[in-house]
Amino acid sequence: MDFNIALILGQDGITSGAIYALLALCIILVFIVTRILLIPLGEFTVFGALTLASIQAGTPSTIVWLVTAFCLVNLCLDAWESLRNKTAFHWKKQLGLVGYCMVLVLCMYQLPLAELPMFFQILLTLAIITPLGPMMYRTFFQSLASAKSLVLLIVSIASHVALVGVGLIIFGPNGAQTRPFSEAAFELGTLSVNSQTLCILFAFVLLIIALWYFFDKTLYGKALHATAVNRVGAQLMGISPIFAGKITFALAAFIGALSGILISPITTLYYDSGFVISLKGFVGAIIGGLVSFPVAAVGSIVVGLIESFSMFWASDYKEIIVFTLIIPFLIWKSLTSRHSEEDGE
Repeated sequence: MDFNIALILGQDGITSGAIYALLALCIILVFIVTRILLIPLGEFTVFGALTLASIQAGTPSTIVWLVTAFCLVNLCLDAWESLRNKTAFHWKKQLGLVGYCMVLVLCMYQLPLAELPMFFQILLTLAIITPLGPMMYRTFFQSLASAKSLVLLIVSIASHVALVGVGLIIFGPNGAQTRPFSEAAFELGTLSVNSQTLCILFAFVLLIIALWYFFDKTLYGKALHATAVNRVGAQLMGISPIFAGKITFALAAFIGALSGILISPITTLYYDSGFVISLKGFVGAIIGGLVSFPVAAVGSIVVGLIESFSMFWASDYKEIIVFTLIIPFLIWKSLTSRHSEEDGE
């Protein structure tokens, strides 16, 4: 291996690591707020990429009907809970959600999808995928918010399996790639930097800054931060765990879909590609102890670099090498963690 090859591999590793870092941040955010390991996070990534590919091909995607189905299920669940608890049913809110789904359906089937500027294609994709997060939380997890972590993990795995099957029905078995944001390339010495790599790194930095601003400067962000620090104390102060769960799942769906949109021009994604992608983000999250955002981000970059160089030296074993990284950190975590009373509830 010469220096030029090392630079190319380093560029690929940092690009992949930035995507894994975004997914790791989502995993940590959801876990510390809701105690849920979000196994289906990769499905948001794949659904975002394949939906954008369908839009660019001018083919209406039936994923809008999945969003509509989730919306109707949520409406029925809320109506039943309101009737059982004899509380007021928020008709305006529910009708607004149904109207939003109908607008998505009209956009998908009436707009000239392939002729839209890429910016609006991406916006439409994010508008479709992001609501799946809170709707999925309402359907699968809200009634189990106080359940043990093992129960939440089992439900998370089951929802992942279900979404993989739904993805096969919606998108089919064939993979897809999207058009690159730009064909430009920049020369840095002997290294040619693709504009897609710069877009991924720019989005990574921008999202980190946006998340910092959200958690430190906004009321909703501070409420989520309080829930992450002390769930019971936050609930006693009037912060709804349902609200916290839905907004974290919305953020995870948004970032997951955006990650899929960013990597889809440089790799072919299939309906079942999400699990491996999110698992590599999970390795980064474990390196961060499922607590530290900065350590998880650095760990994810390391995972990307190790994966990239492993493809050069031992491509047949690259997945084994990457996932073996998790073992020493799990051992270290088990030896240094302390069992708290809240975790035992």
